[in-house]
Amino acid sequence: MEDYSIANMTKEQRIALIRQWIPDEDGLGDSGDMDLWDIYADYINGKREIAEINAEMSGTYYTEEDLK
Repeated sequence: MEDYSIANMTKEQRIALIRQWIPDEDGLGDSGDMDLWDIYADYINGKREIAEINAEMSGTYYTEEDLK
């Protein structure tokens, strides 16, 4: 398993990694709420690790059925 920590990657490598995660057509259109560049900007800029960002985003998600 590769080590994607900030200490082991250059900024250019971090950008290339995030670019790999972006599908050609993500189905979000221009009004999509998720922008991986924004989400992982701190990682790209060497401020926070991927695990920290992912942990912050984890949470409880509800479906419409759950809310009935």
